[in-house]
Amino acid sequence: MDRTRRAPTECPDMPTLRAQIDDLDTQLVTLLVERATYIDRAIQLKPDAGLPARIRDRVEQVVANVRNKADSQGLDPDLTESLWRKIIDWSIDREERVLGTHKE
Repeated sequence: MDRTRRAPTECPDMPTLRAQIDDLDTQLVTLLVERATYIDRAIQLKPDAGLPARIRDRVEQVVANVRNKADSQGLDPDLTESLWRKIIDWSIDREERVLGTHKE
């Protein structure tokens, strides 16, 4: 099957459309893996900076940023917030396994 990137309207059938979605899913997973490497770096930097794993103000800043980006691009901000809060919670859990939990 031709794996050339196509716009949704250029997909003549379901197999072609599904292949495009599968390719996008692969890209999203790759980006999440890359994001996790930044979380790993935060784990290295936070102790010297005296920072806890969870910084509430930063969590809310990230959520506000993605909500705004989603809204400006026509994606449901509530869905985006829900997804990002899950990603953020996973990231903080990852940090806390190494750093431990303590208050800001």
